[in-house]
Amino acid sequence: MAFLLADSFQASLEKLNGDEQKDAKLAAFELQINPANPGLQCHRLDNIKDKNFWSARASRDIRLIFHRVEGSVMLCCVGHHDPAYDWASRRKIETHPVTGAAQIVEIRETVREIQLPLLVSPEAAAAPAPSRPLSKLTEADLLSYGVPAEWIPDVRTADNDLLLVIASHLPGEAAEAIIDLATGTTPAKPEVRPPDHGNPYVHPDAQRRFRVLTGTEELARALDYPWERWIVFLHPSQADWVGRSFNGPTRVQGSAGTGKTNARTSPPPSYACSPQWPELELMPCFLRVISASASSSSPSPGPSTALTSAVARAPCASTTAPPTRSAGKLMCCSIPNPAT
Repeated sequence: MAFLLADSFQASLEKLNGDEQKDAKLAAFELQINPANPGLQCHRLDNIKDKNFWSARASRDIRLIFHRVEGSVMLCCVGHHDPAYDWASRRKIETHPVTGAAQIVEIRETVREIQLPLLVSPEAAAAPAPSRPLSKLTEADLLSYGVPAEWIPDVRTADNDLLLVIASHLPGEAAEAIIDLATGTTPAKPEVRPPDHGNPYVHPDAQRRFRVLTGTEELARALDYPWERWIVFLHPSQADWVGRSFNGPTRVQGSAGTGKTNARTSPPPSYACSPQWPELELMPCFLRVISASASSSSPSPGPSTALTSAVARAPCASTTAPPTRSAGKLMCCSIPNPAT
């Protein structure tokens, strides 16, 4: 049975205190090893739209929310009893009818409409009609960008301010698309994979929020928030570079915060024991935290070693260190920044 992790689980895990996180992680490991473990007191949730949501007991008040279908179990949320159940009651997991990507969709009827009172003096002139930037887009247009069908009427009738609110309730690819469209930019359309062909969780947009885990060690790394969250769930543009093959040195450019380091430290898991993956690779970097984290996240069968001391006096000096060779190991070392 496949075991998956949703990024919403990590986001909710961060909100718990230290002891509660320990209980939640232990329950997650037990669920991965044996979903039928009687100690978890698993049961299907009632009176909700998505009948595949289940609850598992982590402690007296902490509950894991997971999605269970034939052949897979997915960790979705963790929290105190009532908030965790409320989270499940307001969401469903479905495959987008056009793009074919698996999505966590907020149920439209459960989102409260809040109107802020606006005090206007009687002498004030009537305000002009609000602009609705996406009113001319058809349903087919918005579906092609991954917008869930039930949210399309709201997107088409929303003004600029309301679009920002709606975007916070949409899957990532849909939120990015409507913001770009509203600001006059034409975004690239998501890859289309027919929903009735293949696994919806391997779609590039699905992989930004879902991850298939192969063992308890991978689950442990994925729950090491926040660093591992960045490299577990990759944006499709990052995943594209991670999956490419190169015949020689390659330069990847991008402004700060675009995910260059994440892409560099996230080799495809299938390469871990593959002859395509080099026996030893050295990645110099200027930050010790990146050096240590990148080494610990290496896909090697055994623990990786990080050369984190600033013993090198120049960037080229770090390559003279005689590290121990180990199959599939990523060796990282921090070096002095020449700019400083």
